[in-house]
Amino acid sequence: MLYHLGMAWDLRWRPCQDNSTKCALLKPNVSLEPVIPSIEQSAITLRKGSRFSQAAGALHELKLLSVETKGQCSSLYWLGRLEEAKLFRAQGQNEMAINLAMYISQNYQSDEEASDVYRLIGKCSRTILEKYLKPAVSIAENVNTPDKKAMERNCQTHFHLAHYTDALFRSHEERLNSNEWQAAMRLRKHKTVELEALIKRLRSSTKGEKTDYSMKIQELQKQVAMDMEEAQKLQDDRDNFLSLALEGYKRCLVIGDKYDVRVVFRIVSLWFSLSSRKNVVNSMLSTIDEVQSFKFIPLAYQIASRMGSSKDGQGPLTFQFALVSLVKKMAIDHPYHTILQLLALANGDRIKDKQRNRSSFVVDMDKKLAAENLLNELSSYHGAIIRQMKQMVEIYIKLAEMETKREDTNKRVTLPRDLRNLPVLELVPVVTATILIDRNCQYHEGTFPYFKGLADSVMIMNGINAPKVVECLGSDGCRYRQLAKSGNDDLRQDAVMEQFFGIVNTFLRNHRDTWRRRLGVRTYKVVPFTPSAGVLEWVNGTLPLGEYLIGSMRNGGAHGRYGAGDWSFLECREHMANERDKRKAFQEVCRNFRPVMHYFFLERFLQPAEWFEKRLAYTRSVAASSMVGYIVGLGDRHSMNILIDQATAEVVHIDLGVAFEQGLMLKTPERVPFRLTGDVIDGMGVTGVEGVFRRCCEETLSVMRTNKEALLTIVEVFIHDPLYKWALSPLKALQRQKEMDDYLDTGLEEPQNDYEGNKDAARALLRVKQKLDGYEDGEMRSIHGQVQQLIQDAIDPERLCQMFPGWGAWL
Repeated sequence: MLYHLGMAWDLRWRPCQDNSTKCALLKPNVSLEPVIPSIEQSAITLRKGSRFSQAAGALHELKLLSVETKGQCSSLYWLGRLEEAKLFRAQGQNEMAINLAMYISQNYQSDEEASDVYRLIGKCSRTILEKYLKPAVSIAENVNTPDKKAMERNCQTHFHLAHYTDALFRSHEERLNSNEWQAAMRLRKHKTVELEALIKRLRSSTKGEKTDYSMKIQELQKQVAMDMEEAQKLQDDRDNFLSLALEGYKRCLVIGDKYDVRVVFRIVSLWFSLSSRKNVVNSMLSTIDEVQSFKFIPLAYQIASRMGSSKDGQGPLTFQFALVSLVKKMAIDHPYHTILQLLALANGDRIKDKQRNRSSFVVDMDKKLAAENLLNELSSYHGAIIRQMKQMVEIYIKLAEMETKREDTNKRVTLPRDLRNLPVLELVPVVTATILIDRNCQYHEGTFPYFKGLADSVMIMNGINAPKVVECLGSDGCRYRQLAKSGNDDLRQDAVMEQFFGIVNTFLRNHRDTWRRRLGVRTYKVVPFTPSAGVLEWVNGTLPLGEYLIGSMRNGGAHGRYGAGDWSFLECREHMANERDKRKAFQEVCRNFRPVMHYFFLERFLQPAEWFEKRLAYTRSVAASSMVGYIVGLGDRHSMNILIDQATAEVVHIDLGVAFEQGLMLKTPERVPFRLTGDVIDGMGVTGVEGVFRRCCEETLSVMRTNKEALLTIVEVFIHDPLYKWALSPLKALQRQKEMDDYLDTGLEEPQNDYEGNKDAARALLRVKQKLDGYEDGEMRSIHGQVQQLIQDAIDPERLCQMFPGWGAWL
């Protein structure tokens, strides 16, 4: 960029003959036109990178060069002015952007750029949908140029029209559902009843009274007619805006892929929330027919889990018919990304007898039957794949539910013969391997490692349900370590949270500053097979933060090696549990338990450059995961639920069952937004939470607040998942805060309440919205102010001393 600007400067200016400091404008014989597009592209890049002053400088050079070559008749000149209008809008100067765009539209005619001009005006004004946004779409559609830029412009135009009409639809829908509108409706009903009563009295009235009654009736009839006309217009406008939004989103998906993540989540959210409306179902059928199925794969589980809902109605051209059509299309085109979800739904009633009475698992027989029926239909397309996948699922369920003895904990156990002598399943990929989506729906042999069996023995891990670490043998020669779990935790919740993290990572990658800092949340695959059993990808090369700091038995680790003279973890815990003055006890514990996390980097990364790089990666990772975890209300972040990668120093969060601030429902409520204890801060170096950590927190939060609407739509789609239960049950809350070696009686049952659906979903969504709006303690804050508040809350001794002792607030 600087090279192009320097070239432009050299071409336009030269020193005077007398070698004075003044320069003279050069009227060069050389052509400047090849340079101008490069400067324009530099200005665009600078604007998108929020470097507004440099972008303005580039545009100034562009304008002068354009005038010198061909004057204001040059198309390059007007392209520069259009980019100038976009720069004004990026700087928040909307009125100047509109005025300049209108000036361009009046003085420069070009079919290729006209849609850009109209869209720019339409984005900034709320009153010119018909005059600018719709013509922008028409012009973009009529441009027959097949080049990539024209397609992107067309897609962008449809997206802005759809996004704008969607916002209008939401405002109309909110008005129609508001308390004021409901009060107005009651008043209109009262007027209608009053009118009917007056008409009855008119019939039986005397001649003198008829005149008075007639006047009152005419007046009321006018009022009722006006009210009905207003209500009908509002409803018609709402339906019109909804149709425009759905059509715009569909065209956006058909034409390009720039807005796929945002559009797919929003359009599916509209389908789910308005499934009873005929026009929505018709639009859904049209979208399914025209849009490639791979675009819906990120929501395969959420879409499939809506099958079989009796409230949606049955029969052709209903929401259920459209939904099954979409799932069927996805399964035919992309069997390896869809069939496993259908098998999990078909196994919806497979819960071990001792867990069957627990309300923590939702069993919906309608969904089970719908999934089974669809699998039967799919057998004519992928019969062999489905048969082999069922075999693999049965193998893993049997492994997860395999009974073990308590003395086998942390030991290797040989598998039974039926789990050792397994057939090779050539059509089934290794369940935790990453299979890329093929847009052409071609999954030939060799595109994924297939299942060749399991290793002969497994490692039995510590825990109530004794999860097993197993190695799956892939056809590529690799051994994939996996964790097979069966028990009280619903793995579908972990799967949903990992899905959310993956989508946030997409937004972070698409933003220049967060991409440059490599900010993101480490994810791993979670594959549920039944409500209580499934497989998780084993994150290789990691160890729990608590295991490094205090050892697996909580009496050694780095604190044992470097904390000479300090209290042990168990002594600190006992002191916190026994003392009444928690604040004073916490301060005393902190004085006698000094942080040692910085030794992790000194032990493993001996070269100064590597040491600095890994410490930086650790700080960035903690910052990103803290902000994302805060937005979704992730709780239960004790030191054994956070892993650290020994090669990259990034942190990995596991056991994600306590989300959306359910940590506040625990017996000892968790009142910190994320884990930022002494040892966590110690690993960041001498600057602590200042500098890198704070800046990365601000960048991550900024990206999430910028994509607020998309993230809210994503959460909204998740909370519509009828199989996701948000509230912590009393038993789960009790289990979360128990001694590690205290095995609860497995016969303990919860009250057998009927499943009431996601009754806490609306509250969860509202709280996420408040966080993304910047509300803390009832006050709206800037990004800097919100991060400052969160860091203060996370390190506040008053909050930390009230945490459950097992959480280890001093660690």
